Amino acid sequence: MKTTIAKLSHALVMTCLFLVAIPFASRSQWKLAWSDEFNTSGLPDSSKWGYDIGGNGWGNNELQYYTKARKENARVENGKLIIEAHREPFEGKEYTSARLVTRDIATWSSGKIEVSAKLPSGLGTWPAIWMLANTKPFNWPDDGEIDIMEHVGYDQGVVHASVHTKKYNHIIGTQKTNKVSVPDCSTTFHRYQLEWNNDSIRIGIDDNYYYSFKNEKTGYDVWPFANKCYLLLNLAVGGNWGGQKGVATDIWPRRMEVDYVRVYQKK
Repeated sequence: MKTTIAKLSHALVMTCLFLVAIPFASRSQWKLAWSDEFNTSGLPDSSKWGYDIGGNGWGNNELQYYTKARKENARVENGKLIIEAHREPFEGKEYTSARLVTRDIATWSSGKIEVSAKLPSGLGTWPAIWMLANTKPFNWPDDGEIDIMEHVGYDQGVVHASVHTKKYNHIIGTQKTNKVSVPDCSTTFHRYQLEWNNDSIRIGIDDNYYYSFKNEKTGYDVWPFANKCYLLLNLAVGGNWGGQKGVATDIWPRRMEVDYVRVYQKK
């Protein structure tokens, strides 16, 4: 019995490794359509990035106040975008951070997005690379959300990918999600990647995918992803998920570093 169990366990491990190792489509299929290489120091390029601003908890009871055009929270230095959270009193909140968005500036309904990033560590950190529909008004979760990368500090080295729609979302416990171990995500830059078209979404790291979501062809409640979507980069503090096991008060500031953002379209 032990031998049989060992063989089955080995087979399962090998199957998982095989699934993770399947590569993305060849780079030759894509052409660069939009990018930010973060080569100019100072505030983020206002022709490419806007800001979400405020400290209303953002639907998740988050603790930070997101600021606008404040170099302490978002800046470019040494060829990297720095999104940095500080513990400091600001507009009635105990923490500040930034949430950069391409809303109304650059939007896409298909293609490939690649973000090279190094993630923060520490209890209470919650960085994310994700997309929302550029609909007006935006209705969550009906209009869709794609989470390319999420990481919570209490589960160091585990990266998550998800989608949220009216039928599949975490509020009703039906979200479609997966996770993968990236032990050096806070010491090494990795390429967090999304490919999507009208049939499927797949998400990976460094040209290996570990998550996919198919268009069931049953309507908007499952597949709102024909919408034009915009990109968000942010670092939250605490919240329903990020603060699930508390928030350390003695680790700040903490930062997410982004080497580049590149968006490709099929040739």
